[in-house]
Amino acid sequence: MLTASPNAGHAAFHAMTKPIGPKCNLDCSYCFYLEKESLYPEAKSWKMPDEVLEAYIRQYIQSQDAPEISFAWQGGEPTLLGVEFFQHALELQRRFAGGRQIHNALQTNGTLLDDQWCEFLAKEKFLVGLSIDGPAELNDVYRVDKQQAPTFVAVMRGLALLKKHAVEFNTLTVVNRANSTQPLRVYRFLKEIGSRFMQFIPLVERSATVPLKIKGLSLQPPPSNGPRPNDAVVTPWSVEASQYGEFLVAIFDEWIRHDVGRTFVQLFDVALGNWLGVGSTLCVFAETCGRAVAVEHNGEVFSCDHYVYPEYPPIKSRG
Repeated sequence: MLTASPNAGHAAFHAMTKPIGPKCNLDCSYCFYLEKESLYPEAKSWKMPDEVLEAYIRQYIQSQDAPEISFAWQGGEPTLLGVEFFQHALELQRRFAGGRQIHNALQTNGTLLDDQWCEFLAKEKFLVGLSIDGPAELNDVYRVDKQQAPTFVAVMRGLALLKKHAVEFNTLTVVNRANSTQPLRVYRFLKEIGSRFMQFIPLVERSATVPLKIKGLSLQPPPSNGPRPNDAVVTPWSVEASQYGEFLVAIFDEWIRHDVGRTFVQLFDVALGNWLGVGSTLCVFAETCGRAVAVEHNGEVFSCDHYVYPEYPPIKSRG
């Protein structure tokens, strides 16, 4: 991992931590990260080792020039690690905080949440991002488990537990070929289940038409030397460009009339920030990227989780 003095004066940056790598209990058709298991054929355990976790937390805090520091835990599915892993992570955060305030966010599919999990998340004031793509018939088109069974009921059970324990949550919705045709149905459903903060992520993936360097990888990485038009085709679950635009316009038209100040949509907030000249809090709309790295389970650091490919080698872990 990167090393830095506590007084190095580096500006704040963000890290997306994948403490269990690409391992997940679901098998979502469109997931770009599941196949990243192929990059680590030697892995015997996907749990981030204690020494890597400690080094990461210490160095991440020391590298930040900010009074508040945010940790974002993603995957794969981070709840596979169990509550004990995150209890230990918070102990390390407190040890190295140096008087600074620490915040934690956890992105989850919600299917493994139980009372123990939600009691912990509430007590430690985690912000939980819940992945859900709309009502059952839209969510379950692509979001299935390892037996290819629908997941909606399990997600809603997890959501009910988050509400029971008053855990702060937002929703992350992947806008795909199926749900993009029903924007108001998706938006109204999210409001009905209590989401006041919504993220809409456009799904655009390219399936390689030529063999990739690593066996088991099928999605084409971002080009490193300009467009390569003949090496990939867009996947059938990717949202069409015009449909994504119409999806956002339909939601905006309803939001601007009825929900301003009550419901917050990330893309609209980002657009407003850019319009006001204060910059973007979302990397894809920022003037430059590179301040939101991804940390894999073994301590490797990538410039972004969409660049976890052999063409973009990581920074190797250092204690």
